[in-house]
Amino acid sequence: MKLTLRVWRQQNADADGAMSTYEVDGVSPDMSFLEMLDTLNEELILTGEDPVAFDHDCREGICGACSLVINGDAHGPERTTTCQLHMRSFEDGDTIDVEPWRAAAFPVVKDLVVDRSAFDRIIQAGGYVTAPTGAAPEAHATPVPKPDADFAFEHAECIGCGACVAACPNGAAMLFTSAKVNHLNVLPQGAPERASRVLDMVAQMDEEGFGGCTLAGECATACPKGIPLFSITKMNREFLRAARKGR
Repeated sequence: MKLTLRVWRQQNADADGAMSTYEVDGVSPDMSFLEMLDTLNEELILTGEDPVAFDHDCREGICGACSLVINGDAHGPERTTTCQLHMRSFEDGDTIDVEPWRAAAFPVVKDLVVDRSAFDRIIQAGGYVTAPTGAAPEAHATPVPKPDADFAFEHAECIGCGACVAACPNGAAMLFTSAKVNHLNVLPQGAPERASRVLDMVAQMDEEGFGGCTLAGECATACPKGIPLFSITKMNREFLRAARKGR
């Protein structure tokens, strides 16, 4: 395939950015989107141009580092991570816009790379347990009802990619924060910090400058791991419960 790429180029957070246009030829439908960007960068390097900076790590859909807005959609037209998006999702001759996450709390580092350390600080505020766990316990040593275990596992699947923030018209981080809160709050090991966890993590989320949630639902639609929208309402109940009872 021959494609036209319009890529956001920005030297750093303080510089002005703009879309630059590139032609990429010989793209196989079996390439991943990141492999296609690798091909573009090889061509740019050969011509002495600065390659496009983009974030990636495992390229297996696990880490969430490969965060791009493709044709206006977080991670692109398929419900998966960018590294698992293949060029068969596009047609020969297509024009593809590639941009970074757009959120005040995710400042651009360079080109398509953004700083998502705000997520790390939200987790640091309460995404942990203080109960001494020691070595791996015996199976069934701490009974957990299956519905609770399933609920916790569903929310533990969040990889912190930030697609929820990028897709939200308000730039809210409620889906991410709710996944981290609900994952631990439903388990017995997380019970001691149940109240402080939700209060501290929501406070840190607000401090980071994320927008307010209006339950538009775009976050859950864009989430590559399928974190459900009701996760937010569950966290809201946890927050009200903790606020009434105090810490």
